[in-house]
Amino acid sequence: MPDSTRSGHRARPALTLTGLAAVALLTITSCASGGTGGGAEGAGQGSPGTGEPVAVATTTQLGSVLADVTACAGTSSATLMGPGDDPHDFSPSSQQVAAMTRSGLVVVNGLGLESGMQAALDNAGADGATLLEVGPAVDPLPLAAEDDHGHGEGDGHDHGDLDPHVWMDVSRMADAAGVIGDALAETTGDEAYSGCGQEVATTLEATDEEVRQVLSAIPQDRRTLVADHAAYGYFADAYGFEIAGVVVPGGSTDAEPSSERLAGLVGQMQQAGADALVMSAGSGNRLVRALAAETGGEVPVVELYEGGVGPDGSGAEEYAEAMLSNARALADALA
Repeated sequence: MPDSTRSGHRARPALTLTGLAAVALLTITSCASGGTGGGAEGAGQGSPGTGEPVAVATTTQLGSVLADVTACAGTSSATLMGPGDDPHDFSPSSQQVAAMTRSGLVVVNGLGLESGMQAALDNAGADGATLLEVGPAVDPLPLAAEDDHGHGEGDGHDHGDLDPHVWMDVSRMADAAGVIGDALAETTGDEAYSGCGQEVATTLEATDEEVRQVLSAIPQDRRTLVADHAAYGYFADAYGFEIAGVVVPGGSTDAEPSSERLAGLVGQMQQAGADALVMSAGSGNRLVRALAAETGGEVPVVELYEGGVGPDGSGAEEYAEAMLSNARALADALA
């Protein structure tokens, strides 16, 4: 069973900044407007006199943490993706590309996650934006063995040798908050952002402890999961679960497993046992439901907020809420 004692208290990782062009052009000061993520179109109030956010994040999870940091400092940010957008395939609009360049700092996951928008990110960096890759700065894990060497059949997304799904461990996102705060302090010249990053990190460390407390209700012999795709390695490593199989090979959701692979998973689940099938909320993965049916419906299907935070009205609109919702959903199914 993976070690579940990992915490967010580690030495601060070094910043991974790329596209450092003309830092003098990135002098952004704070203003008095409050802020949350700006949504899929990158709206938001940020730099005084410009109506622009001080930073833009790619994914909803990073956008939620970034919004907390900027709100603490009295400014705001924007998020390119919305709930339901797949980071592997998302392509920003021309308006969003312009917003990235104007904001000065673009917070990206990295590790090959945003493959669908890499060209746009490269262009924003060439035009003067600073790209902050969070994934490499928060102690990334290697990909699971089944994902090595191209991630299995049919997967068109090459993440390299490291797993990009770092947000599934709340303690790593606590580290990310500190990294984001330090990067904002560097690009704006306002040290208040570093303090705000630490404040948000402390809040997320408390969330991590709450997630662990909720999951502690699940017996140790009820922690074997089969996942819709290879996105739960960090979750398993941090919180003491085992991923016994993956329906869709690789780290993306759009590959097609072979009939032999599905038959093998059914056999594995019947012989070795699986306590739950987990799938990304809202994905509508019919293969997962079919697998559950093949086992006689005895293995519950649990939908988790993995691909992004929840939509409005879900109760999981913020990153911390989404991860607590995940913990409660698993505890309800397995405790």
